[in-house]
Amino acid sequence: MTYEAIQVSKENGVATITLNRPPMNPLNTQIFKELTQAINELQSDISVGAVIMTGSGDKAFAAGADVTEMANLTPVEVYNFCQDSQIAFKRIENLGKPVIAAINGLALGGGCELALCCDFRVAADTAKFGQPEIGLGIIPGAGGTQRLPRLIGAAKAKELIFLGDIIDASAALGLGLVNKVVPTELLLEEAQKLAKRLSSKPAVAMAMAKSAINTGLNLDISSALTLEIQCFVTAFASDDRKEGIGAFMEKRKPNFTGK
Repeated sequence: MTYEAIQVSKENGVATITLNRPPMNPLNTQIFKELTQAINELQSDISVGAVIMTGSGDKAFAAGADVTEMANLTPVEVYNFCQDSQIAFKRIENLGKPVIAAINGLALGGGCELALCCDFRVAADTAKFGQPEIGLGIIPGAGGTQRLPRLIGAAKAKELIFLGDIIDASAALGLGLVNKVVPTELLLEEAQKLAKRLSSKPAVAMAMAKSAINTGLNLDISSALTLEIQCFVTAFASDDRKEGIGAFMEKRKPNFTGK
């Protein structure tokens, strides 16, 4: 598929999705629909083992939702706008492959919410984060009130959402909002290193680990442990499990095929 609001490239088992509305990469309906389509295609692409999500330019990962599109929407239309965003973000969150947000510049509002959907967040030292929607008389509508508390705890999430403060990369690291902070010029290099490590892992086991964690977080512990067993058995049935255990017993490096 040909995309306009995003760019998709693939190299050495890693796909990179770049938001392509510089300089601020505001999120609009077109981006949401294109992200959904791209993730659907990557899900079935066995050549891709990991995905990097980033923004074009050096000013913003995504500086928020496109307010010019939202400003004159009716309540029904804005509901559909939020639905489009949540559909795209859920697809990213539930992609059976690891997703890394390489955060350059501003990740505000919907941009921060997009980063929250990813499995890892690597931030440039110039990155800034926030959910400033309160200043517009609204609240986060693409998962911020739900994913942020689950990641950093309710008290800190309320502080960011209620006050609308914008924090720098160092503060985000301290909160556990990001996994790593690197110099801006090394951002994509670091994200690619992590993506290549992840893409070399057995695909079925990776998908099952992600599913067990993401789904299990929303279950009671007994149900979550049952889910873990189900995911374990699925991974155990894979060809890669046979290869992994065989390689371990033969004291050699495994050759995983993603099956």
